[in-house]
Amino acid sequence: MYEGNFPQKRYQITIDFMLKHQPPKKSVLDLGVKNPFCEVMQEHGYNVANTNGEDLDVDFSFVKNTATEITTAFEIFEHLIAPFNVLREIKSDYLFASIPLKLWFASAYRSKTDKWDRHYHEFEDWQFDWLLEKSGWEIIDAVKFTNPVNKIGFRPLLRKFTPRYYLVYCKRKQ
Repeated sequence: MYEGNFPQKRYQITIDFMLKHQPPKKSVLDLGVKNPFCEVMQEHGYNVANTNGEDLDVDFSFVKNTATEITTAFEIFEHLIAPFNVLREIKSDYLFASIPLKLWFASAYRSKTDKWDRHYHEFEDWQFDWLLEKSGWEIIDAVKFTNPVNKIGFRPLLRKFTPRYYLVYCKRKQ
């Protein structure tokens, strides 16, 4: 078990969700550069490769040329202007993806120091479902979960009860 709140809670929910639907020893293309959750997937037996930091809005050649059993995209699509394009190019039959949900009490995230660390989209669940459906994916299972923070205030209180993340397991439509 991964102790604490963030990102450990998110990691535990995500790996449990993956193990529920796809056994280890499968090949995984994780969209985005190598990150701590890649190590969690590898510790659980998945064979993980990553994209190389290319701008997936304009360059999805690596995605088009990499065939794996599963593709994962954890907190990636909200950073893209046109996630539809890369979703259409994925070669895997299965997709695990998560997004932060749009919260009525918080504005879209934008880093003050990193020009790439910002959200172009903050989806509602139905918007993400529609994006997946239109790009050729069928949602098999989904879960929403909270992301409490250890701060005092009205918004931190709301985060204890308001789902912040939406995680889906999809199969490519035939």
